[in-house]
Amino acid sequence: MAMKSLSIRIDEEMLNKLHVVADYEARSANGQILVLIRECIEKYEEKHGEIDFKKQGKQI
Repeated sequence: MAMKSLSIRIDEEMLNKLHVVADYEARSANGQILVLIRECIEKYEEKHGEIDFKKQGKQI
C-alpha cells in the first residue's frame, strides 16, 4: 500500500503537548497521530460497521 501525505494545521501548544505524549509512548509525533487515527477508525467501525469505500463512493 502506498503511503500518502497529509498536512494539518495545529497550534503550537497542542503540537508541543503531542510531542510530550509521543515521547512518553516512545513514538514520533507522526506515529502517535497514526495510532490516534487507527483508534478513531476502530471506534467508528465498532459502532457503525466496517467502512466500505466502494459503497460510500469516498475512495481517494
